[in-house]
Amino acid sequence: MINALWNHHSSWPNAIVHLDADAFFAACEQAIHPEYRGKPIITGGERGIAAALSYEAKRLGAKRGMSLADIKRLIPNVIIVPSDYETYSLYSKRMFAIMRRYTSQVEEYSIDEAFADITGLRRPLNMPYQQIAKKMKDDIQRELDLTVSVGLAPTKVLAKAAANMHKPDCFEIISLKDIDHKLKLMSVEEIWGVGPQTTEQMHKLGIQTAYDYKRQSENFIFQHFTKPHQEIWLELHGHKVYEVVAEDKSTYYSISKTRTFTPASKDKKYVFAQLVKNIENACIKARRHHLAGREIAIILRSQEYNHYGVQAKLSRASNYPQEMLKVVNDLFDHLFDAKKEYRLTGVVLANLIPEDKIQRALFEPPLQLEKMQQVYQAVDKLSERFGKHTVHLAASQEAHNKPAHQGGRAGLPDRKKIHFQGEQGRQRLGLPLLMGKVSEK
Repeated sequence: MINALWNHHSSWPNAIVHLDADAFFAACEQAIHPEYRGKPIITGGERGIAAALSYEAKRLGAKRGMSLADIKRLIPNVIIVPSDYETYSLYSKRMFAIMRRYTSQVEEYSIDEAFADITGLRRPLNMPYQQIAKKMKDDIQRELDLTVSVGLAPTKVLAKAAANMHKPDCFEIISLKDIDHKLKLMSVEEIWGVGPQTTEQMHKLGIQTAYDYKRQSENFIFQHFTKPHQEIWLELHGHKVYEVVAEDKSTYYSISKTRTFTPASKDKKYVFAQLVKNIENACIKARRHHLAGREIAIILRSQEYNHYGVQAKLSRASNYPQEMLKVVNDLFDHLFDAKKEYRLTGVVLANLIPEDKIQRALFEPPLQLEKMQQVYQAVDKLSERFGKHTVHLAASQEAHNKPAHQGGRAGLPDRKKIHFQGEQGRQRLGLPLLMGKVSEK
């Protein structure tokens, strides 16, 4: 298969860039607050645990998920801030926009990671692939004050491996002639797509490094590994199996929404309100992508971090929270334990289909579906004009009335407390606070 697939003699049959922002959430805080630079920063003040950490905090021993009390004992001078996801999202969009200056083929892999296909752009851009990738990195650092790690290679698996080799602020290139040398420096668990179980299997087969994996024969790989790891093996040889998918994500197998709140609560009405708000958010996303779920699952997490979940089929596919409550009420009653305190609720809409395929249930009144569609068309128009959740179910009212995080923990981020002219709590401009210097007047 190797010889059959290999048609190229160039060191760059394809050129794929992987870009990964370094300690992204904490770095955004340092970008808008120059006084935080070089200092240990923790985000997640509203949750009581570390959500993200700067490299300065990591070097001093802090870890994601540690309690803030433990971190304060470990690092007395640590700076703890509430998570500002609105600002992080804006920085993410700007980062990817800079990449698109050089190629339209950009795949947003996560909020802080992306792939870009720059194959064939050397002549149009009048620069080698290495310079294109380096300019992406330099432009982001200069314009956004964020460091990113960048890998350039013939495939996505190799590009991601390259970007992870010397984090933070990495710039690594793996050409075809460099593959063997670079893979000898990687353990198998560092390969993108290789999880703990596969790592254990590889170790039993005497495979310790990515190079050990790559040098196995085709027959050996196809005998011992399933299709995903066969594809990874091909990518490690420099054969592009995984395309860079540039389209906005519009195909989903499921839609999930979760929400943490503090302090933990055993108030059934309040916990249910948080759950209903999750359902409303999941349905908003489903309607935006013209999808409907045929199954729903709800999740509760206790103060002891135990998870409880249950799921059910809907009488017909839906993206309307009002309809789902008929099922969710029973599921929640079954799951909720008045003796326990809960700190998170979640919902998953599964078995999704296009909303134009929704069929009326057997005994459903003929006009009921049409009326529900009209109601939520109006709801979505009002939300678009006046802000998300302008109209919401009465069952979620308590979740809308109270902030999700109360008590002595860090409050709202600056961006939520300080409004630009014309902004309201629900109507926002797509602009971050710059340098933390915007006046509240």
